[in-house]
Amino acid sequence: MVNQKYYGYGTSPSIIRDLFAYGLEQAKVVGKDKVYDYSLGNPSIPAPAKVEETIKKLLAEEDSIVLHGYSMAPGFESTREAIAANLRERFSTNAQASEIFMTCGCAPALVSVAKALTVSEDSEFLCVAPYFPEYNVFFTCDGGKVAVVSADTEGFQINLAELESKINANTVAVVINNPNNPSGVVYTEETITKIAEIMKKKEAEFGHPIYIIADEPYRELVYGGVKVPFIPEYYDDTIVCYSWSKSLSLPGERIGYVYVPTKCADTKEVYAAVAGAAREIGSVCPPTLIQRVVEECVGCDPDLVAYDENRTLLYESLTEYGYTVAKPDGAFYLWVKAPNGDAKEFSNKAKLEHNLLVVPGDGFACPGFFRLSYCVSNKMIRNSLPAFKAMIESYK
Repeated sequence: MVNQKYYGYGTSPSIIRDLFAYGLEQAKVVGKDKVYDYSLGNPSIPAPAKVEETIKKLLAEEDSIVLHGYSMAPGFESTREAIAANLRERFSTNAQASEIFMTCGCAPALVSVAKALTVSEDSEFLCVAPYFPEYNVFFTCDGGKVAVVSADTEGFQINLAELESKINANTVAVVINNPNNPSGVVYTEETITKIAEIMKKKEAEFGHPIYIIADEPYRELVYGGVKVPFIPEYYDDTIVCYSWSKSLSLPGERIGYVYVPTKCADTKEVYAAVAGAAREIGSVCPPTLIQRVVEECVGCDPDLVAYDENRTLLYESLTEYGYTVAKPDGAFYLWVKAPNGDAKEFSNKAKLEHNLLVVPGDGFACPGFFRLSYCVSNKMIRNSLPAFKAMIESYK
């Protein structure tokens, strides 16, 4: 006898993982160079040199008992202060170490916030399509509900009128992922300003805080000088969830944080509830070694040259072939309209006929589009272009 909810999570298929597994098997048959796998968002550039240097230095110089021992539950104060200082330096915020709670990656950060804000089965989290499919798991983990703002399929900003209409008395938070996975679009300052105006009005209408949960693992992955608005500068009741998986190419190290600013409504209660939720799911005392690395490398910037080359090559080639593509200013994803209007059918045809693995957007609450993760080799992209061309020509 097992918990049926978790059994369902454990047995439900993931189209992304299924495509990745298919690619591995096909590589054994036709060769790795003939499989064009755009399924996973796994960073393909190395971590900054300072990261490796810091790891080596810590291993050589620090007491191994301490270096591999437990930290405090919310993380080392020195690490949290380094993060807070970096936020103060970069943004208009007075971030303090006491407002930072370290987590084992961004996913536990989001789950901890979801659990902290779910006060009843009516608690509702409003997610803006397209959005990361795991939100459906994260934000219902304590019995709350997910409601969806349908995608703006023209510019892939946010459907503001629908957002406003769907905020109701049960809404506890709106989830904003910027830059966005899967679209690669950066929500502009104008968009964020308008969201803040809407939410301030709704807070006054319903008489309780309505938070923005800012999911920001791609914050540093932007191109061409595009600005990613730091949402606490625009809306006080913002809770930030972050990780270094993408910015420092450290997804396997599982390190991130929750930032609950002092100006956020009920800040002490929210922070304590986040800490309690993290305790329940076991996401406390994150790995000491990688905390110490983050402490020293928090100001490092990723080298985005390779991603930018991939982005430009793929975007320009696909638009030349006739695909409709959202302008990708951030992250490492390209969001493409299926030429036949059916992304599942397109994905399956591409897989079977060309070993071209693209993720249909249905799971991202935006059918009719597919996602390409361009954190791959430039050579693979070039080799895959004939397959993309053949695919769109097959629908003409």
